[in-house]
Amino acid sequence: MITTEENIKTLHDTVLAKLKENFGDAIISSAIDYDFPVFVVRRENVFAVLKFLKEEAELNFHFLTTMCALHYPENPGKEFGMMYQLHNMPKNFRIRLKIFIPGNDLEIPTVTSLWATANWMERQEYDFFGVIFTGHPNLKRILNMDDITFFPLRKEFPLEDQTRDDKNDSMFGR
Repeated sequence: MITTEENIKTLHDTVLAKLKENFGDAIISSAIDYDFPVFVVRRENVFAVLKFLKEEAELNFHFLTTMCALHYPENPGKEFGMMYQLHNMPKNFRIRLKIFIPGNDLEIPTVTSLWATANWMERQEYDFFGVIFTGHPNLKRILNMDDITFFPLRKEFPLEDQTRDDKNDSMFGR
């Protein structure tokens, strides 16, 4: 992994410059969280940005390491998000790309045409959060039973039995 803060900052600045040059105001923000450069982009540009990051020769983020949904019910208009973690293995560079979307519009374009492994990752996030990946070849539940009518990883349900008075959700960061 990139070991110095200077190298991480250089990677961040390089990627940000290329993204701004090619996508302009589609890039909402950028930061460095721990040892990861993180870029937030508009949902309508996410597929094009991911394709660029994968195919641009110098960046070469050819490996989709992780993809996970995020749920922030306290953020009106941006209650849900998707995080893509990309890896350039030859140079051992990693970055994160995020998008945020409203809770009443959970559609995101599939990236299965870019990374075959996204197939199962997207099915998992659909199963647990209800994110709809438009264009996905087989979007159905992967771990939960088909007849479940809710999405268990959303923060819509209390973590503790509400009849108990010895514990409460604030003990779990809620």
